[in-house]
Amino acid sequence: MFSTIAFERIFFYRTVDPKAFASIKALELKLTQRLFVVASVASNAPYIGLLGTVLGIMLTFYTLGLDTSIDTSKIMIGLALALKATAAGLIVALVSVVIYNALLRKAKVMMLEWEIARESAHG
Repeated sequence: MFSTIAFERIFFYRTVDPKAFASIKALELKLTQRLFVVASVASNAPYIGLLGTVLGIMLTFYTLGLDTSIDTSKIMIGLALALKATAAGLIVALVSVVIYNALLRKAKVMMLEWEIARESAHG
């Protein structure tokens, strides 16, 4: 869903004509539509990764509790897998923040272009 929205916004920005809008508010509504999803993914991905890490560590401890002997390789494998969740969450967050900032910047530029075109037409 996230990537669908990001691609949809990119293609929309390529095809939209800011001058076709009667007001800056109408343009802003269209340009910023669904950007909150990209921002939400960016801000929540680290928490989802952290949750995966906590669950992975809990599973590792649970497995250790069931075994009568302690095998350090099982501990390390379990912890490594748990930390992958954090890494994945951080990667998703970083990519999402970059995409969100790029989309937001493009929206602001298009709104400024609208204002410049209006000022040129009236002045």
